[in-house]
This record gives sequence, C-alpha cells and structure tokens, in this order.
Amino acid sequence: MFTKQFEIRWNDLDANKHLANSSYVNYMSHTRMAFFEKYGFSLAEISEHNLAPVVFYEHIYYFKEAHLGTPISVGLEVTGLSEDGMFFSIDHNLYDENGKNIAHSEMLGAWMDFKLRKLTALNPELMKRANQFPKSENFKVLTKADTRKYQKRPVDLNL
Repeated sequence: MFTKQFEIRWNDLDANKHLANSSYVNYMSHTRMAFFEKYGFSLAEISEHNLAPVVFYEHIYYFKEAHLGTPISVGLEVTGLSEDGMFFSIDHNLYDENGKNIAHSEMLGAWMDFKLRKLTALNPELMKRANQFPKSENFKVLTKADTRKYQKRPVDLNL
C-alpha cells in the first residue's frame, strides 16, 4: 500500500474543531498525485500527453474524529484499471498515529484529454507504467459498465 503522511493544520478544521470533509478530499487528492508521480504520471509528464485525471465520485465513510496537530497517514490501493487504462478505481484509508482506521474512501476516475475535453485511453507508454501500479487484493479489470453501477444521471431544474 502506498502511504503519505500529513499533520492536521488549523485551516484543515471545520466549525466542530475536527478534520473537515473538504480536508479529507484534499489529503486523498494529494496522495493520489504523489502516487501517480512515483509511477511516471507526474504533472509535467501527463501534460506532455495532454492528460488530466478526473474524478467521477468519491464515497467517504467516516469512523473516528481527527484533531489539530494529529499526524495521519493516507493509504492508497489501486482496486481497478480498465484494459485501455482510461478508467481507474482507488481505495483510500486514513489512519491516526496509532494506526487506527479513521476513514475509508472509494473513488472512481478516468483520464481526460484536456485539449479535446474527452475521456481517453492511455497510450502504450503510459499503459505500460499503469500496469506497474501495485494492485489491491480485490483488484478488478474495469469496464465502462463499472462507471455506471450507481445509475446516477443528471436531473436538471425546470426553469
């Protein structure tokens, strides 16, 4: 499992004086980008290929509060990757300084060509790197159907 350490800062807190929802998301995003950089998907590298990662969803389950000054670790496991590399799924677990699991998140993302503004497969060079990602015990090959498993569709306002 890939991990990244953080110390909770005062601006990471909410009105209840514990780690804010948005901070969990920021810590997980930062961890993902550190992971991608380690495996050859740095911002400079993906920019050369006109790629940007996009998030379809992040489901977060909170188990325990975290407070100011507390060191936490954010774990990352790749739980899925499509055959063409377009789609990826990642599980995050957040742990306190004693290794207690304080939160869990499941996210689904994809790669977007940021010039065309369309989802895109990875080229062979990047796909070779993605295939080197360490995989979770429950890893699966993702299909487009996996991106629709919750059947959420936009519902517009009738203005």
